[in-house]
Formats: sequence, C-alpha cells, structure tokens
Amino acid sequence: MTEYRDDLHLAHLLADAADDITMRRFKAVDLKVDTKPDLTPVSDADRAVEEAIRGTLRRARPRDAVVGEEFGMTGYGMRSWIIDPIDGTKNYVRGVPVWATLIALMEHGKVVVGVVSAPALSRRWWAAKEAGAWTGRSMSKATRCEVSSVGRLDDASFSFSDLEEWEKAGRLDPFLDLTRDCWRTRGYGDFWSHMMVAEGSADISAEPELSPWDMAALTIIVEEAGGSCTALDGTPPLDGGNLVCTNGLLHNEVLKRLSPR
Repeated sequence: MTEYRDDLHLAHLLADAADDITMRRFKAVDLKVDTKPDLTPVSDADRAVEEAIRGTLRRARPRDAVVGEEFGMTGYGMRSWIIDPIDGTKNYVRGVPVWATLIALMEHGKVVVGVVSAPALSRRWWAAKEAGAWTGRSMSKATRCEVSSVGRLDDASFSFSDLEEWEKAGRLDPFLDLTRDCWRTRGYGDFWSHMMVAEGSADISAEPELSPWDMAALTIIVEEAGGSCTALDGTPPLDGGNLVCTNGLLHNEVLKRLSPR
C-alpha cells in the first residue's frame, strides 16, 4: 500500500489508546480542568492521552522526535510525531462531542502520515503519502475520501470555527465578505471543518490562528483527498500559523478574498 504502512498502523494503535482514555473521561464528573498561560483550557484527559502516546512511541519508535501540545518537543532527527491529544478541548470540557485526537508523522519537514480520531462522533480519518485519504472504523473497513467538484463560490459550503479569531487577526471584514458570497456557511469548527472538506461535504474551511499540532494531521488528509491546504498567504500552513483548506478548484479565489484590505 505504502512505504509508511507500518507507521500508519502504529498511528491507528495510538489513536485506539487515545480513544479509550478520552471516552472514559468525557463527561466525567471528576474531570479536572486547568487554564494554561495562553488562557486556553487543558484537562487531565489531554495530559493522559499525550503521556500514553509518548510512552508507546518511546518503545516503538525510540529514534523519532515527538512534538506535543502539552509537553513540547523531545528528541530530534528527521522524523517527528506531532500530537494534539484533544483538538477541541473547549468542546470536550463542556460535553460537546466535536473533538478529536490528531496524530501526524513528519519526515524531512513534510507530513507523511496523519490520523484524526473523533470517537464521540464514531468517526476516524487517515492518510499516508501517495496512498489516498480514508475514513471508517478501521483500516480494513474504510471508504476513500474525495473532495468535491464545486467550482463556484456561490455554490460552495464554507465551514469555520470562531468569528473572534478573525477579528483578532484583522481579517474580519474580508472573512464576512467571503461568507456572504458562499452558498452556505456553518461553524462546524476545529478538525471537523477540514475533514468535511476532505470527504466532499464542505468545500472551504479556514482558521486564522493555529499551531502545528492543530494542522499537521489535517493537511495530508485533505491533500490526499485531492484538496489544497495553505496558510492565508499561500505558503505552507505549518510555517504560516493558519490554515485554508479547499477542494482545490476554489483555492486561489478564497485566498484572494481573505487577504487584508
């Protein structure tokens, strides 16, 4: 299937372990939630998931580096695992089922494997370099993801996360103008917006401020599904700190619309 088959299989095992932890703690009455220095929440489940993933990687891939949202970077080398233990922690702590564990492998600075696991939605998406993007309950029970063929903004569905972030980024006016020109807008939010682009149920997704662990797994899935992922200025998203995903046909027009004026 791919030279990264073993790594993809390992990523699924990591996601299985993460799902077990997150589902056991989801809506738990004793869930402990703290506020990080950036004023975002972190739960005991976030930390437990990342610790579990790091423990498995130390045994299975001792030569690989790991970069995680909660515990930073350990190790070094040409291969790095990029981990977001719970993408959508604000949803998680409020009992909203839209959250996921994001797991990616980078090699020589390029994402080569990505898994997005959303157990409360009973959904998982994954991709490996040159092996396509897939969704399903397991690698053996999967359907291929393909982006839509919508070629006009007035036929397009646009999903986003948070108006406040667009205002902070100084791009609220172009963002609102883009929403008015699209057929439909919905705030599905976080990873889900981008996975909907990958499977063709949305055509555009965008977020103005993200960290590498928020994006790495998403980008390869959208790209292997036939879509495009860049930062708002058209550069690689992990360098730019923000993300625009489209079916490819709409990408240049969307970037033009979202440029500051």
